[in-house]
Amino acid sequence: MRLAVLLACTTAVLSTRPALRALVHDTPTAAPATAPLDDVTALLTAARGAPPVLCRLASRAIFNNMQWGSTLDAPSTPLSPTAAPTRMALSDLPRAAFDTALAAMRDPDACVRELAARLVARQRDSSIATPLIAQLGTSDDALRALSAATLGWSEVDAAAPALRRVLRDAAIPVRANAAWALGRLEDGASLASLLDLATDASPLVRRAVIGAIGHIDSTRAVATLARVLRDDADAEVRRTAAWALGQLDARDASSALSTALSTDASDGVREMAAWAIGEAEAIAATPALVKALRSDAVARVRETAAWALGELEAQDGADALDAAAADDRDAQVRATAAWALGQLEERRATPGLLRGLRDASAEVRTRAAWALLQRRDPTSATPIADALTSEQDPNTKRALLRALVAVGGQDTATIERLVASADANTREWAVRALVGCGGFGPWPWPQPRPRPFP
Repeated sequence: MRLAVLLACTTAVLSTRPALRALVHDTPTAAPATAPLDDVTALLTAARGAPPVLCRLASRAIFNNMQWGSTLDAPSTPLSPTAAPTRMALSDLPRAAFDTALAAMRDPDACVRELAARLVARQRDSSIATPLIAQLGTSDDALRALSAATLGWSEVDAAAPALRRVLRDAAIPVRANAAWALGRLEDGASLASLLDLATDASPLVRRAVIGAIGHIDSTRAVATLARVLRDDADAEVRRTAAWALGQLDARDASSALSTALSTDASDGVREMAAWAIGEAEAIAATPALVKALRSDAVARVRETAAWALGELEAQDGADALDAAAADDRDAQVRATAAWALGQLEERRATPGLLRGLRDASAEVRTRAAWALLQRRDPTSATPIADALTSEQDPNTKRALLRALVAVGGQDTATIERLVASADANTREWAVRALVGCGGFGPWPWPQPRPRPFP
């Protein structure tokens, strides 16, 4: 029971993001409408006297410095002498421990049930599917739903036929989890059954079904997904349909995606439609992207439209991108538009990029410099050198210096001034530029932010 309380309290604290930042990073935050004091108190109370292994798991849930198997944690912490369970150990439970976890999936406590299910799912022995499939036939709705989810987490291919059988279960969570699990398995044999559920009465089920279809690589689903994108009443379902069309590289759906980008009432759907157009390389939808970049009221939609135009290398979008790089009211949109201009084949230094060198945002200035480097227009050498004289941001200064060398404007006076800089990195970059070695790094490669996913 202590495990349930401790992990449940940890989850509650994690759900209060400003409070978590304050706890972990010691940053001041405004008091939320509902203060997290009770959650923090409950967490610390449950932690007192708990077994060290539980404390270790809870501490990692709050702040985890483990990356790719190597620890970046402090050399000495209060729990340092405690042996933590390894991922491999949790994946190879002895039979008695596995049976305990399997039985705990029926526990009345929700935290215990979920932890037990995730422990079961971690087992590398595919024979775990047998008892989980058997539980799909129980009269307990919650256990059937949890068993379907566990089969999805475990990704045991042999479970696909049993999961297909419960796609018509009377309980909404069971249908939703079964569909989601089949998507995890990428089970092509389930596509027809999933397509039949695309009109399920429950939005939760429809979202799971459409997401699963997006993981099954088949053009047979495109017409259904386009219809869902056009007609479904639930915005999250439509958004997931747009994502699935992008996943499937559905260029045939460019008309449906264009319509969604231009007319859907949900900015989340419009954003995802723009992403899908770029992901699917649906060049026929370029006019819709241009329109969205110029006029959509929501910055993230405009930014994603700019990103998609860059992905498509759509020369027809050059003017809209240049205007956005210069004048969009959102810095992230300006930055992504500058990046997209660098993707195009045109070699001319545009007014928007030259103006971007003086933008208030360092990210915009850096991406504008990168785009000018890509274009290699000799006429941009003087504006780049001028920008170097006043630039204070180290990354942007490096980007400008490399751009100056690339466009053939090795302004000796400017570079010699940088050789005398108090900053060692700046001196190194300047010396490299003077001797014609432009490959200095690290180079701030200006990729857009991660794209939206359901």
